[in-house]
Amino acid sequence: MAISMSSVDLFDEAYALDPFPVWDALRENAPVHYEPDTGLWLVSRYDDVRAVLLDTDTFLPDNAMDAIGRFSVPTLRVLAKAKFALPPTLASNGGESHAGYRRIMTRLLNAQAVTAAVPMVEQVTRECLDQVEERLDADGVCDLATTLARDVPLRVLLRLLGLEEAMDVGIDTLARWSDASLELFWGRPDAGRQRELAGEAADFYSWLRSLVTEPRPGEDTLLGALAAHRLPGGEPLSVAETAAVLYFMIIAGQATTRQMLSIMYRRALAQPGLWQRFADEPGSAQPWTEEVLRREPPITTWRRVTGRPVTLCGVDIPAGAPLLLMLASTGSDPEVFEDPEQLCPYRPNQRRHLAFGVGRHRCSGAELARMEAGVMMRMTASRLPGLRLADISSPPEMLGLLSFRAPLHVLVERG
Repeated sequence: MAISMSSVDLFDEAYALDPFPVWDALRENAPVHYEPDTGLWLVSRYDDVRAVLLDTDTFLPDNAMDAIGRFSVPTLRVLAKAKFALPPTLASNGGESHAGYRRIMTRLLNAQAVTAAVPMVEQVTRECLDQVEERLDADGVCDLATTLARDVPLRVLLRLLGLEEAMDVGIDTLARWSDASLELFWGRPDAGRQRELAGEAADFYSWLRSLVTEPRPGEDTLLGALAAHRLPGGEPLSVAETAAVLYFMIIAGQATTRQMLSIMYRRALAQPGLWQRFADEPGSAQPWTEEVLRREPPITTWRRVTGRPVTLCGVDIPAGAPLLLMLASTGSDPEVFEDPEQLCPYRPNQRRHLAFGVGRHRCSGAELARMEAGVMMRMTASRLPGLRLADISSPPEMLGLLSFRAPLHVLVERG
């Protein structure tokens, strides 16, 4: 089916369900495309997106955390009452202070820390699998998008960052706050819904500020490291800066991982014979998860803004223009990945994908997410080899935000 470039609707339900034809058409016919509805310049080919991510002098990260829509006055009042502020720290920070924040995250989430965390991830996964079996026994059906894909990454992240007390508010509350924040900034809610989401985000932020005000000795936890950290000028972090790091990390570290795992569970269970193969050959799960990251990453796009006039793929773009980098499209670029529509677990260049970005702003939790995916797919298939989708005949309900896409539910039953 031919796709009209004038009809690209980034918030359409049909696009969220099957964006691949749109991505293919953009790469082939309009690799740099101005989308008037959002005012964004869509960049869809692998080489162009990678070049933009690596050139942080020309393509600035300043707009990475901006809300895609305007906030109403009632929404702004709700946020202001909570002293809500997101000064640039990680994703939207193009200044010299970024390196220091980055070092903190690297120290807490480096390869050594991730390797040491494998037994803990396995234990948390076992505990959550117990709950899956209990729900299957009681109800005949279980939603892996919550019981596993949501709960395991959140519990793991809080332990790794030394934020176990965050569990006091409950997994359901933390997940609800995270989801509301994503929709508020990357969705298009109507006025009433926007006000409701702002209330959730404000509650989240107020709770984070309460954590920041408590003394945190030592640097082996995120709060302790942030308390000890000094900016390039020698000054300590403000409450707003510390809260902004926590806000970003809790959302990025569990919501996007949940989305990734939901995609993987649904794909694995929908492909005949694959789930049984994971059960029979546990080592086969890890390379397969990498291919899903290439083909169908949960973070579909990311934003940059031009710091000067540029020409990209033959298209002149003015200074100050917001770019939408189509990360998910790049994984299907046939100029880089042969037969991109096929999931080939032993593809020689599979880790060249841009699902985690590239360069100085590459996702600091990439190796943790990879490890969690491999462990959880392997353990779930080994424990429940007869598992199957309960709604295989129906198209999944999808999360369809500007930069995030995943099935909202993965309902399973015993075969």
